[in-house]
Amino acid sequence: MDAVSYHRTVKVLQDVAAAPVGPFDRAEWFALLETAGHRPLIAVARQGENAIALPLSDANGRIEALRNWYTFSWRPVGMLDDHLIAVVARDLRTRAAGVTLWPIPDEDGAASRLASGFRSAGWAVSCTPCDHNHVLEVAGRSFAEYWSGRPGQIRATHKRKANRVSVDLFDRFDGSAWEAYQAIYGDSWKPAEGDPELLRQFAQAEGAAGRIRLGVARAEGEPVAAQFWTVENKIAYIHKLAHRESARHLSPGTILTAALFERVIDTDRVDLVDFGTGNDPYKRDWMEHDRPRYRIDCLDPRQPRAWPALAKRALARFSSEG
Repeated sequence: MDAVSYHRTVKVLQDVAAAPVGPFDRAEWFALLETAGHRPLIAVARQGENAIALPLSDANGRIEALRNWYTFSWRPVGMLDDHLIAVVARDLRTRAAGVTLWPIPDEDGAASRLASGFRSAGWAVSCTPCDHNHVLEVAGRSFAEYWSGRPGQIRATHKRKANRVSVDLFDRFDGSAWEAYQAIYGDSWKPAEGDPELLRQFAQAEGAAGRIRLGVARAEGEPVAAQFWTVENKIAYIHKLAHRESARHLSPGTILTAALFERVIDTDRVDLVDFGTGNDPYKRDWMEHDRPRYRIDCLDPRQPRAWPALAKRALARFSSEG
Protein backbone atom coordinates (compact mmCIF):
# COMPACT_ATOMS: atom_id res chain seq x y z
CA MET A 1 0.00 0.00 0.00
CA ASP A 2 1.33 3.45 -0.95
CA ALA A 3 1.63 6.12 1.74
CA VAL A 4 2.82 9.73 1.53
CA SER A 5 3.77 11.85 4.53
CA TYR A 6 5.20 15.34 5.02
CA HIS A 7 7.64 16.48 7.65
CA ARG A 8 8.84 19.88 8.83
CA THR A 9 12.18 18.55 10.04
CA VAL A 10 14.93 16.82 8.14
CA LYS A 11 15.34 14.24 10.92
CA VAL A 12 13.03 11.91 9.00
CA LEU A 13 15.75 11.52 6.35
CA GLN A 14 17.71 9.37 8.80
CA ASP A 15 14.93 6.77 8.51
CA VAL A 16 15.09 6.58 4.69
CA ALA A 17 17.69 3.96 3.87
CA ALA A 18 20.20 5.31 1.39
CA ALA A 19 23.92 5.23 0.76
CA PRO A 20 24.80 8.87 0.07
CA VAL A 21 26.56 9.48 -3.22
CA GLY A 22 28.21 12.67 -2.04
CA PRO A 23 28.13 15.50 0.50
CA PHE A 24 24.82 16.94 -0.68
CA ASP A 25 22.89 13.67 -0.33
CA ARG A 26 23.40 13.23 3.40
CA ALA A 27 20.87 14.00 6.11
CA GLU A 28 23.59 16.04 7.84
CA TRP A 29 23.76 18.45 4.90
CA PHE A 30 20.03 19.08 4.96
CA ALA A 31 20.23 19.51 8.74
CA LEU A 32 22.74 22.31 8.20
CA LEU A 33 20.30 24.01 5.83
CA GLU A 34 17.52 23.68 8.38
CA THR A 35 19.72 25.15 11.11
CA ALA A 36 20.61 28.04 8.79
CA GLY A 37 16.94 29.01 8.50
CA HIS A 38 15.66 27.09 5.49
CA ARG A 39 12.11 25.84 5.98
CA PRO A 40 12.06 22.13 5.10
CA LEU A 41 9.14 20.19 3.70
CA ILE A 42 10.27 16.60 3.41
CA ALA A 43 7.91 14.52 1.26
CA VAL A 44 8.23 10.78 1.89
CA ALA A 45 6.54 8.06 -0.16
CA ARG A 46 6.58 4.46 1.05
CA GLN A 47 5.53 1.13 -0.38
CA GLY A 48 6.29 -1.65 2.06
CA GLU A 49 9.96 -1.42 2.95
CA ASN A 50 10.78 0.79 -0.03
CA ALA A 51 10.88 4.56 0.47
CA ILE A 52 11.87 7.74 -1.31
CA ALA A 53 12.21 11.20 0.22
CA LEU A 54 12.17 14.50 -1.64
CA PRO A 55 13.93 17.18 0.47
CA LEU A 56 11.85 20.24 -0.37
CA SER A 57 11.05 23.72 0.90
CA ASP A 58 7.87 25.72 0.44
CA ALA A 59 7.02 29.40 0.39
CA ASN A 60 4.42 31.63 -1.29
CA GLY A 61 2.44 28.71 -2.68
CA ARG A 62 5.39 27.12 -4.48
CA ILE A 63 7.53 24.15 -3.59
CA GLU A 64 11.24 24.03 -4.40
CA ALA A 65 14.25 21.81 -3.84
CA LEU A 66 15.81 22.21 -0.39
CA ARG A 67 19.20 23.61 -1.43
CA ASN A 68 21.42 26.67 -1.29
CA TRP A 69 24.23 28.28 -3.30
CA TYR A 70 26.79 25.74 -2.07
CA THR A 71 24.82 22.77 -3.43
CA PHE A 72 26.43 21.02 -6.41
CA SER A 73 23.41 18.84 -7.18
CA TRP A 74 20.03 17.85 -5.78
CA ARG A 75 18.33 14.45 -6.03
CA PRO A 76 15.84 12.40 -4.01
CA VAL A 77 17.06 10.49 -0.97
CA GLY A 78 16.46 6.75 -0.94
CA MET A 79 15.37 4.45 -3.73
CA LEU A 80 15.03 6.13 -7.14
CA ASP A 81 11.87 4.19 -7.86
CA ASP A 82 9.61 5.30 -10.75
CA HIS A 83 6.42 4.22 -9.01
CA LEU A 84 7.26 6.04 -5.77
CA ILE A 85 8.28 9.17 -7.68
CA ALA A 86 4.85 9.20 -9.35
CA VAL A 87 3.12 8.56 -6.01
CA VAL A 88 4.73 11.53 -4.27
CA ALA A 89 4.36 13.73 -7.37
CA ARG A 90 0.63 13.01 -7.51
CA ASP A 91 0.19 13.85 -3.85
CA LEU A 92 2.13 17.10 -4.17
CA ARG A 93 -0.68 18.42 -6.38
CA THR A 94 -2.76 18.70 -3.21
CA ARG A 95 -0.21 21.08 -1.68
CA ALA A 96 0.91 23.48 -4.42
CA ALA A 97 0.32 24.59 -8.00
CA GLY A 98 4.02 24.49 -8.85
CA VAL A 99 7.15 22.52 -7.99
CA THR A 100 10.67 23.49 -9.07
CA LEU A 101 13.62 21.14 -8.65
CA TRP A 102 17.26 21.95 -9.46
CA PRO A 103 20.19 21.43 -10.07
CA ILE A 104 19.56 17.78 -10.95
CA PRO A 105 22.09 15.40 -12.53
CA ASP A 106 21.09 12.98 -15.25
CA GLU A 107 24.16 10.77 -15.55
CA ASP A 108 22.35 8.56 -13.00
CA GLY A 109 18.96 9.09 -14.67
CA ALA A 110 17.63 11.29 -11.85
CA ALA A 111 16.45 14.21 -14.02
CA SER A 112 14.82 12.02 -16.67
CA ARG A 113 13.04 9.82 -14.14
CA LEU A 114 11.82 12.74 -12.04
CA ALA A 115 10.48 14.53 -15.12
CA SER A 116 8.76 11.35 -16.31
CA GLY A 117 7.27 10.67 -12.89
CA PHE A 118 5.83 14.16 -12.51
CA ARG A 119 4.37 14.03 -16.03
CA SER A 120 2.69 10.71 -15.30
CA ALA A 121 1.18 12.29 -12.18
CA GLY A 122 -0.54 15.01 -14.23
CA TRP A 123 1.92 17.88 -14.01
CA ALA A 124 2.91 19.97 -17.03
CA VAL A 125 6.67 19.53 -16.91
CA SER A 126 9.54 21.52 -18.37
CA CYS A 127 12.98 19.97 -18.01
CA THR A 128 15.81 22.20 -19.25
CA PRO A 129 19.58 22.52 -18.70
CA CYS A 130 20.26 25.14 -16.03
CA ASP A 131 23.96 24.81 -15.22
CA HIS A 132 27.27 23.11 -16.00
CA ASN A 133 29.22 20.56 -13.97
CA HIS A 134 32.84 20.20 -15.08
CA VAL A 135 34.50 16.94 -14.04
CA LEU A 136 37.67 14.94 -14.56
CA GLU A 137 37.49 11.18 -15.01
CA VAL A 138 40.90 10.06 -13.78
CA ALA A 139 40.69 6.71 -15.59
CA GLY A 140 43.61 5.18 -13.71
CA ARG A 141 46.10 7.90 -14.60
CA SER A 142 48.82 9.09 -12.27
CA PHE A 143 49.09 12.81 -11.59
CA ALA A 144 52.12 12.99 -13.90
CA GLU A 145 50.10 11.44 -16.72
CA TYR A 146 47.18 13.79 -16.08
CA TRP A 147 49.51 16.80 -15.82
CA SER A 148 51.15 16.06 -19.15
CA GLY A 149 47.78 16.55 -20.80
CA ARG A 150 47.12 20.02 -19.36
CA PRO A 151 47.42 23.10 -21.56
CA GLY A 152 51.00 24.17 -22.11
CA GLN A 153 50.38 27.62 -20.66
CA ILE A 154 49.34 26.17 -17.27
CA ARG A 155 52.34 23.84 -17.13
CA ALA A 156 54.71 26.64 -18.11
CA THR A 157 53.25 28.97 -15.48
CA HIS A 158 53.62 26.28 -12.82
CA LYS A 159 57.24 25.62 -13.80
CA ARG A 160 58.17 29.32 -13.65
CA LYS A 161 56.44 30.18 -10.38
CA ALA A 162 56.22 27.05 -8.21
CA ASN A 163 59.43 27.91 -6.35
CA ARG A 164 57.97 31.28 -5.31
CA VAL A 165 54.94 29.78 -3.56
CA SER A 166 54.81 27.19 -0.76
CA VAL A 167 51.81 24.94 -0.15
CA ASP A 168 50.36 23.43 3.03
CA LEU A 169 47.70 20.71 2.76
CA PHE A 170 45.45 19.61 5.63
CA ASP A 171 43.30 16.48 5.90
CA ARG A 172 41.65 17.74 9.07
CA PHE A 173 39.93 21.00 9.94
CA ASP A 174 42.53 23.55 10.95
CA GLY A 175 41.27 26.77 12.52
CA SER A 176 44.19 28.94 11.43
CA ALA A 177 44.04 27.60 7.87
CA TRP A 178 40.31 28.30 7.75
CA GLU A 179 40.88 31.86 9.01
CA ALA A 180 43.44 32.27 6.24
CA TYR A 181 40.87 31.04 3.70
CA GLN A 182 38.29 33.55 4.96
CA ALA A 183 40.78 36.43 4.83
CA ILE A 184 41.90 35.47 1.32
CA TYR A 185 38.32 35.11 0.12
CA GLY A 186 37.52 38.56 1.46
CA ASP A 187 40.47 39.98 -0.48
CA SER A 188 39.68 38.11 -3.71
CA TRP A 189 37.63 38.77 -6.83
CA LYS A 190 34.79 36.64 -5.46
CA PRO A 191 31.43 38.06 -4.33
CA ALA A 192 30.60 38.15 -0.63
CA GLU A 193 30.31 34.68 0.91
CA GLY A 194 26.69 33.50 1.03
CA ASP A 195 26.67 31.94 4.49
CA PRO A 196 30.18 31.77 6.00
CA GLU A 197 29.01 30.21 9.27
CA LEU A 198 27.21 27.35 7.48
CA LEU A 199 30.29 26.75 5.31
CA ARG A 200 32.53 26.64 8.39
CA GLN A 201 30.23 24.15 10.11
CA PHE A 202 30.23 22.01 6.98
CA ALA A 203 34.03 22.14 6.78
CA GLN A 204 34.34 21.20 10.47
CA ALA A 205 32.03 18.21 9.99
CA GLU A 206 33.95 17.08 6.89
CA GLY A 207 37.18 17.43 8.82
CA ALA A 208 35.87 15.36 11.72
CA ALA A 209 34.88 12.63 9.24
CA GLY A 210 38.33 12.66 7.59
CA ARG A 211 36.99 13.89 4.27
CA ILE A 212 38.40 17.42 4.14
CA ARG A 213 41.31 18.47 1.92
CA LEU A 214 42.17 22.06 2.78
CA GLY A 215 45.01 23.85 1.03
CA VAL A 216 46.77 27.15 1.72
CA ALA A 217 49.44 28.68 -0.53
CA ARG A 218 51.91 31.21 0.89
CA ALA A 219 54.32 33.70 -0.60
CA GLU A 220 57.07 34.91 1.75
CA GLY A 221 55.08 33.38 4.60
CA GLU A 222 51.85 35.24 3.86
CA PRO A 223 48.70 33.28 2.83
CA VAL A 224 47.81 34.24 -0.75
CA ALA A 225 45.51 31.43 -1.94
CA ALA A 226 43.26 28.85 -0.32
CA GLN A 227 41.02 26.00 -1.46
CA PHE A 228 38.47 23.77 0.26
CA TRP A 229 38.01 20.26 -1.19
CA THR A 230 36.47 17.07 0.19
CA VAL A 231 36.95 13.42 -0.78
CA GLU A 232 34.53 10.52 -0.42
CA ASN A 233 33.44 7.44 -2.35
CA LYS A 234 36.43 7.86 -4.71
CA ILE A 235 35.25 11.35 -5.71
CA ALA A 236 37.01 14.65 -4.95
CA TYR A 237 34.77 17.73 -4.70
CA ILE A 238 36.18 21.23 -5.22
CA HIS A 239 33.97 23.44 -3.05
CA LYS A 240 35.71 26.79 -2.74
CA LEU A 241 38.83 28.49 -4.06
CA ALA A 242 40.19 32.01 -3.89
CA HIS A 243 43.40 33.98 -4.19
CA ARG A 244 44.39 37.50 -3.28
CA GLU A 245 44.22 39.92 -6.18
CA SER A 246 47.51 41.43 -4.99
CA ALA A 247 49.21 38.05 -5.56
CA ARG A 248 47.82 37.35 -9.01
CA HIS A 249 51.26 37.78 -10.59
CA LEU A 250 52.46 34.75 -8.61
CA SER A 251 49.67 32.49 -9.93
CA PRO A 252 49.17 30.96 -6.45
CA GLY A 253 45.82 29.46 -7.47
CA THR A 254 47.48 27.44 -10.23
CA ILE A 255 50.21 26.19 -7.88
CA LEU A 256 47.70 25.22 -5.17
CA THR A 257 45.26 23.58 -7.59
CA ALA A 258 48.04 21.41 -9.03
CA ALA A 259 49.10 20.35 -5.52
CA LEU A 260 45.57 19.33 -4.58
CA PHE A 261 45.08 17.44 -7.84
CA GLU A 262 48.30 15.57 -7.14
CA ARG A 263 47.11 14.74 -3.62
CA VAL A 264 43.69 13.38 -4.59
CA ILE A 265 44.95 11.49 -7.66
CA ASP A 266 48.14 9.91 -6.30
CA THR A 267 47.30 9.59 -2.59
CA ASP A 268 43.51 9.41 -2.32
CA ARG A 269 43.26 7.48 -5.60
CA VAL A 270 40.01 9.10 -6.64
CA ASP A 271 38.19 8.09 -9.81
CA LEU A 272 36.53 11.47 -10.37
CA VAL A 273 37.19 15.14 -9.58
CA ASP A 274 34.04 17.30 -9.47
CA PHE A 275 34.43 21.06 -9.97
CA GLY A 276 30.86 21.87 -8.89
CA THR A 277 28.57 24.13 -10.87
CA GLY A 278 29.41 27.01 -13.15
CA ASN A 279 30.95 27.41 -16.57
CA ASP A 280 34.02 29.49 -15.75
CA PRO A 281 36.51 29.21 -18.62
CA TYR A 282 39.41 28.21 -16.33
CA LYS A 283 37.58 25.03 -15.33
CA ARG A 284 38.02 23.67 -18.85
CA ASP A 285 41.80 23.89 -18.41
CA TRP A 286 41.66 21.40 -15.53
CA MET A 287 38.67 19.24 -16.38
CA GLU A 288 37.78 17.15 -19.41
CA HIS A 289 34.00 16.66 -19.34
CA ASP A 290 31.04 19.01 -18.97
CA ARG A 291 27.89 17.42 -17.53
CA PRO A 292 24.60 19.38 -17.66
CA ARG A 293 22.51 20.06 -14.59
CA TYR A 294 18.77 20.32 -15.10
CA ARG A 295 15.91 22.41 -13.78
CA ILE A 296 12.50 20.74 -13.65
CA ASP A 297 9.55 23.15 -13.50
CA CYS A 298 6.22 21.46 -12.80
CA LEU A 299 2.86 23.25 -13.08
CA ASP A 300 -0.55 21.79 -12.27
CA PRO A 301 -2.90 22.66 -15.17
CA ARG A 302 -5.96 21.99 -12.97
CA GLN A 303 -5.14 24.91 -10.67
CA PRO A 304 -5.89 28.51 -11.76
CA ARG A 305 -2.79 29.75 -9.93
CA ALA A 306 -0.68 27.87 -12.47
CA TRP A 307 -2.39 29.25 -15.57
CA PRO A 308 -0.37 32.50 -15.95
CA ALA A 309 2.91 30.57 -15.77
CA LEU A 310 1.57 27.96 -18.20
CA ALA A 311 0.56 30.70 -20.64
CA LYS A 312 4.00 32.30 -20.35
CA ARG A 313 5.65 28.93 -21.01
CA ALA A 314 3.45 28.33 -24.07
CA LEU A 315 4.23 31.80 -25.44
CA ALA A 316 7.97 31.27 -24.96
CA ARG A 317 7.78 27.94 -26.75
CA PHE A 318 5.78 29.48 -29.61
CA SER A 319 8.29 32.32 -29.96
CA SER A 320 11.28 29.96 -30.05
CA GLU A 321 9.62 27.75 -32.66
CA GLY A 322 8.67 30.75 -34.77
